[in-house]
Amino acid sequence: METKRNPEDSLKIENIVASAKIAESLDLQVVSSQIKDAEYNKKRFPGVVLRMQDPKIAALVFGSGKVVLTGAKSVDSLTRGLEILGNRLRELNIEIYENLEYKIQNIVTSADLGTPINLNKIAVGFNLDQIEYEPEQFPGLVYRLEEPKVVVLLFGSGKLIITGGKQPEDAKGAVNKISSDLSNLGLI
Repeated sequence: METKRNPEDSLKIENIVASAKIAESLDLQVVSSQIKDAEYNKKRFPGVVLRMQDPKIAALVFGSGKVVLTGAKSVDSLTRGLEILGNRLRELNIEIYENLEYKIQNIVTSADLGTPINLNKIAVGFNLDQIEYEPEQFPGLVYRLEEPKVVVLLFGSGKLIITGGKQPEDAKGAVNKISSDLSNLGLI
């Protein structure tokens, strides 16, 4: 007998994007010239791009003193990434705030229901003002949840992408809600 896998067990954080204000302002010319491997091309992008290897994160540093961290796979690696960035700048005597704190803007998570699903039936069964399904334009069904406030892309394969979360638990809540809704409609 086949044991049914819990979709919650398949949850995997693909990307966390966070922002931080680390200084009143930053001289990007100084930052880019002093940090090895910094990418700065004002014509292409208005900030300095710093790629870290451990954790594997990109920090986008702007003249306004704001930083966007992207590519993190966990909240812990986000914390370490901001710490590393802060230490690097302090070593160069670049003035930044004492306490660096970030705010998570978006968590993208993938999950798998473990079974193919019929998107046409789901489109008919779900609340129409919360979904978009136009297979000619995009192969997935877009489902906007109110609680947790996330957007879930459902694919016929049973794979899901959950985006817009502000904490890792949001994806878990979304997967549980979708599994329950599909089950109640007899669709999984």
